[in-house]
Amino acid sequence: MRVLVVEDERLLADAIAEWLRDDAHAVDLAYDGAAALERAGVHDYDVVVLDRDLPLVHGDDVCRELVRGDGAARVLMLTAAAEITDRVAGLGLGADDYLTKPFAFPELAARVLALGRRARPAAPPVLRRAGITLDPARREVFRDGRYVPLAKKEFAVLTELLLADGAVVSAERLLEKAWDEHADPFTGAVRLAVLKLRRKLAEPPVVETVKGAGYRIP
Repeated sequence: MRVLVVEDERLLADAIAEWLRDDAHAVDLAYDGAAALERAGVHDYDVVVLDRDLPLVHGDDVCRELVRGDGAARVLMLTAAAEITDRVAGLGLGADDYLTKPFAFPELAARVLALGRRARPAAPPVLRRAGITLDPARREVFRDGRYVPLAKKEFAVLTELLLADGAVVSAERLLEKAWDEHADPFTGAVRLAVLKLRRKLAEPPVVETVKGAGYRIP
């Protein structure tokens, strides 16, 4: 998934980003509300982790703009305020979930994963196709009962291909969802990740290249 983390405490923002990247998400960072709106206008995020108390543009206003926009991003709002009235107010702005500080990183990661499933057409918690079983929560992949160890980008690419349910996924789409904003679209990173994925999934080949269109698992 593509996730935007918006948090003005830079050490905390960087720690959240690293935790989510370990779960094979592509993560971008913004340290103020204005930068968050700028990035949200450029990228198609699945989830936005949004601190409520932000400089330049308040988190409440960022949330309102995200909800009003055309994107399907789900918003997980973070705040140091633990009162019920604060949580109700945040949800009333259009946030999909609410987490108070301090929080446990595994809980945040689980909430991001759950929101990500809701950001698209409903997907099952475990993805299955062509003998492949992928469990996003456990970060495990099996093919025909055999465990397949995958690197983060390979796991992210396979997730997008399985979510497509047999449809073709373009290289541009894979780059958008599996790599962050610093990725160079001309490096061949997608092609290399697919090549490694095919090798690890072993025979018979399951990831097809559709010339001029992208990749699919039929």
